[in-house]
Amino acid sequence: MSRPYQKRNAISEWRSTIAAAQAGDRRALDELVEGWLPLVYNVVGRALNGHADVDDVVQETMLRAVGNLGSLRDPDSFRSWLVAIAMRQIRDRARRGQPAQLDESAAHEATDFAELTVLRLQLAGQRREVAEAVRWLDEEDRQLLSLWWLEVAGELTRRELAAAAGISRQHAAVRVQRVKERLETARGIVRALDGACPGLREVTARWNGRPDSVWRKRLARHIRGCGYCGDTREAVVPAERLLAGIALVPVPVGFTLSLAFGGKTAAAATAASVGWSAKVMAALTQPAVAVTAGATLVAGGAYVVTQTPDAPPPRAAAPTAASTARPPALTPKPPVSPSRTPSPSPTRKAELYGTVVDAVDRAPDPDTEPAALPRRPESGITSTGGAHAVMNHRGDSVTLTGRGYVLVRWQISPQYRAGSLVMPAWTGLKGRLFHVASGGGRRMDDRVSDTDDSATGMGSTATGYTVLPPGTQQMWQNEWFYVDGSVTLTVNERGADYGLSVFPSDWDAVHEDITHGPPEGATRYGLVRDTGGDDAPVPQYVTRSTPEDAATVPQKSRV
Repeated sequence: MSRPYQKRNAISEWRSTIAAAQAGDRRALDELVEGWLPLVYNVVGRALNGHADVDDVVQETMLRAVGNLGSLRDPDSFRSWLVAIAMRQIRDRARRGQPAQLDESAAHEATDFAELTVLRLQLAGQRREVAEAVRWLDEEDRQLLSLWWLEVAGELTRRELAAAAGISRQHAAVRVQRVKERLETARGIVRALDGACPGLREVTARWNGRPDSVWRKRLARHIRGCGYCGDTREAVVPAERLLAGIALVPVPVGFTLSLAFGGKTAAAATAASVGWSAKVMAALTQPAVAVTAGATLVAGGAYVVTQTPDAPPPRAAAPTAASTARPPALTPKPPVSPSRTPSPSPTRKAELYGTVVDAVDRAPDPDTEPAALPRRPESGITSTGGAHAVMNHRGDSVTLTGRGYVLVRWQISPQYRAGSLVMPAWTGLKGRLFHVASGGGRRMDDRVSDTDDSATGMGSTATGYTVLPPGTQQMWQNEWFYVDGSVTLTVNERGADYGLSVFPSDWDAVHEDITHGPPEGATRYGLVRDTGGDDAPVPQYVTRSTPEDAATVPQKSRV
């Protein structure tokens, strides 16, 4: 069993392992690579903010480190030497002129590292704010921030930071200070976007939701001149105090890179590294490997692919792989005939999922407790909109990736503009999406009184009503969904004012929402829609395609 990653004050404990790996000990080499992979993954992941190239850069870093291990003279400098290799690979990628923006298919494969940091380390408050602010930094600043973050967290020394960045300690101090200043500006932007400034809403009316330098400057200019956004209601803690002692983001399940060279010594491996690396990297670029989360590499270019259990099975996967990746809880349950046992054929599964969409239903009795909520497998959801995405304008969208529960909270404002509501759409579905429950204590057709202008219902005679399209499933204040794969939710608002708040969540939150009973001001228990199988309903407006106008998604989609 390999030892866990060791912090910098225990680097001396790795001397014997490094020496053994240099002498050709395969087990020591394997342990060395596995032990230091988390550090490299965090440096690269944060510098590239989860770009689809992160895997390639991490793999190339480890390959180069192994191939040149024989040239390392001082084991005590292994960490700074390894991080310097990672930074060179990051800079080489930038010099190769990688596109600043991913195409759509690559964007689905990329994972926002800021969101991974929040979810996997369970950050909250100002720690979450710092992690999300990283999105607003330029690539060069993120590169240095990835090192400074680890320095503050106790993983690197300032000497190692300067060596990895290829600058003097004095120059490093100046550059780190500048990055800290830009990070504080970005924190202010994150804080403001979480607020409710009406002026900021006007400024961001045409913003596509993706952080960039142009919008960073616009938003920073607004914040400097806005009394609402600039009014901090709690003391702002310096970033270094928030990050001190914070853990590394865990490497994703299945992302384990193990290198072995048979009986070769490290020196021999170094001599053969060019040809060997070419074989390995050629294998890694094959489509069958590129979609996986990890690979075990062996000398000579042979490899064994390890599919992460958290990833949805690729469309081209073999039947055996698809069946092992599918969680048992999602297996369809066709009726059992006394005369024969149903066959678990893949064709039946494909026919069942997506044939059950929500239909118009009657409001259940307010005092009727919901049915039991099945528990589906969870590994966490990442969202391009962060832990709390707020969408108020036509075309606003958020992409959800992973396996777990998601809350979509409706905010209807008929007192500002009543009329016909255009439903949001789920597009680009890869994997499966279920509509599992409804909650929040109120259906949208639970009318507010004529004297109540709180906008918690669909309207009143005093303010007007919001009208759903004919045949549309009635919505509740909180709608709960389960994602196993990736999908994009887009607002198609045209008539009545409404907003959607999207929160990656978990089963416990769903259960709490639908079973705690009617809260003050609300009227009813929640409703469980999930059956635990593939016959659970899917949202009405969902498609695997990505139409130019999301509002054109058919109402009763088949996915």
